[in-house]
Amino acid sequence: MSVYDTEEEQVEALKKWWNENGRSIVGGIVLGLGAVFGWQAWSQHQDQTAASASLRYEKMGQAIQAGNSESAMKQGEKIIKDWPDTAYGVLAALDLAKLKLDQGDTAGANAQYEWVLANSSDSSLRQVARLRLARVLISSNDLEGAEAVIAKADKDNFAGEFAVLRGDIANARKDYAEARSAYTDALTSEIGNRRLVRMKLDNLAAGKGDK
Repeated sequence: MSVYDTEEEQVEALKKWWNENGRSIVGGIVLGLGAVFGWQAWSQHQDQTAASASLRYEKMGQAIQAGNSESAMKQGEKIIKDWPDTAYGVLAALDLAKLKLDQGDTAGANAQYEWVLANSSDSSLRQVARLRLARVLISSNDLEGAEAVIAKADKDNFAGEFAVLRGDIANARKDYAEARSAYTDALTSEIGNRRLVRMKLDNLAAGKGDK
């Protein structure tokens, strides 16, 4: 997968890719097992499942766009309950976490991110959930919890974003040398908001000395 400017673009790209290719890939896998499972019946079931999950996820998106958080949350919970093994279940959990954060329910949001980590087979979506969970933990001053989450991150094109979070943790602990090192490392990688990270680094250089 190409490197995108932000994790949100990663998620949107994955949504588009799944809508365009998901069922055909599943179909290709199952074709090889058709003699055992019965391709036609299984294919019809999968098509119905995908169509139902897709329709429900579309309704969730419409509710979010309309600002109807209550309806959107109900749609998301329905998707996760009925189609947990689909990409729509994972995407709904990420959207549901954002809705819960908007309502100040950090524990509820964290539970959704942890659900994605435990249930998604897509490494990029797991990384997005891990990033967002770590950010919430940092904002809640749970620095050890955030460190534990970051420590499990894969070494991939999200590495720069995790370096930013390591810098934020070090900065919160007033370990300014470590914070500078992490922010500098982040700037050598692909990150979404280089300007903000540069500002953080410049602030350390201007006001924190060599502590």
